[in-house]
Parts: sequence; C-alpha cells; structure tokens
Amino acid sequence: MGKRIIQQARGKGSGTYRVRRRAYRYELKYPSSLDGEGTVVKLLNSAAHTAPLAKILHNKNVFFIPAFEGMIEGQKISFNSGEIKNGNILKIGNIPVKTTVYCIESRPGDGGIFIKTAGSSAIVSRVFGDSVYVMFPSKKEKKLNPNCRAIVGVIAGGGRLNKPFVKAGRKYHLKKAKGKLWPRTSAVKFNVVDHPFGSGRGKRIKSKIAKRNAPPGKKVGLLRPRRTGRKKR
Repeated sequence: MGKRIIQQARGKGSGTYRVRRRAYRYELKYPSSLDGEGTVVKLLNSAAHTAPLAKILHNKNVFFIPAFEGMIEGQKISFNSGEIKNGNILKIGNIPVKTTVYCIESRPGDGGIFIKTAGSSAIVSRVFGDSVYVMFPSKKEKKLNPNCRAIVGVIAGGGRLNKPFVKAGRKYHLKKAKGKLWPRTSAVKFNVVDHPFGSGRGKRIKSKIAKRNAPPGKKVGLLRPRRTGRKKR
C-alpha cells in the first residue's frame, strides 16, 4: 500500500516542510519614526536570512536591519541627516542619483520590503517630477514615493554562492533550516504507488495539466498554466 505522496505532505504543512518559527525571530523593519543616530550593537546570524543582520540601538529601542559590506560593531549610523554614507537611513528623495541602496520601502512607513538578500543592491536611477525611479537588480525600474526610506550601501554576504557545498550533508542542513524540499526526485522516476507519473513503463514525458478540481495527490504537473506549448517567435 502506497503512502501519501510528497505533494500531499507539503500541502498539509507539517513541520518537515515548514520553516520553524524560531528561525524568524528577527523582524527586519525600521521604526515608524527615526531621528538623530543609532549604534550598531551587534552583528548576528539568522537561519532564515541570507545576509548577516545588524542590531541597532536607537533611543533605548532596538531594531534589526540587514548589515552592509564593511559594517562593524560600535559603528554609528545616522537617520535623515542628508549625509551619504554607507549604513545611513535616508528618504530616497534625498539620495543622489547613481547611489546604491537596499532595504527600500514600498510605501512611506512600511518598514522596508525590497532588496534584502545578501550581496544585492538597487541604484537610484532618476528623478522625474514628484517621483524617484530605482533600478532593481532585475534591470527593471520602479517608481517610488520620495518619502520612502532606504539604506545607503550594498548588503553584506555577497560571496555566499561562490563557495561550493562540497558535501551533501551541508546542503541537507541548509535546506532543512529553511524548510525546503531537498533532494528533489524527478516524478517519472518514482514508483507507481508514490506518484501519478511514476512507473517503469510508459515514460513518455509530456507536460500534463492537472484538473482544477483534482484532489491532493492528483494535482501534479502543470497547475492552472497561463499557456502551454512551444512559444512561437
């Protein structure tokens, strides 16, 4: 008798396929009001984030941001001072064109949601009227309110993908910490009891579209695809 297939187990959301809550104990967010300056109390590691984090002390309150390249403990960072220096948190309307920034707010006061991955940064590309345009790593521009805040600099940890895993065990523990499915086996290599595509016979690999009302365990392959087939030029 076959077991429930992986898609069913992942859909249920058990601890095996979920990030543990403790991994997200650090929330990366600016306080609603920032003035004066803050101090980098500590640089720390977080299992849920690719970049090292910085613990910032400001007016007896603490908040966390992704660390920038070259940040050290005890360093002072200023808020809304107008000084263009790595680590300073400024309104994007006060940042000159061609400056690298990260941890950018989508709307003023939301705490920063864009560019928070290790080694990444965006560039303030142009100012047009009452809007500021930022060039993202995907080479797409986004129009932002000039009151949105951002951090000057580049996020630390940019070389993390250059180091090879070497051993399968290291990759296993990394994926386990983030609740990722690894190793992933191709569906046609499963036994017939373990997957709708499995079996040693009839391995005619074509794109299969699951019905929208298919039950868990049958809903595999292409799920509600926008288009199928070869793209015509």
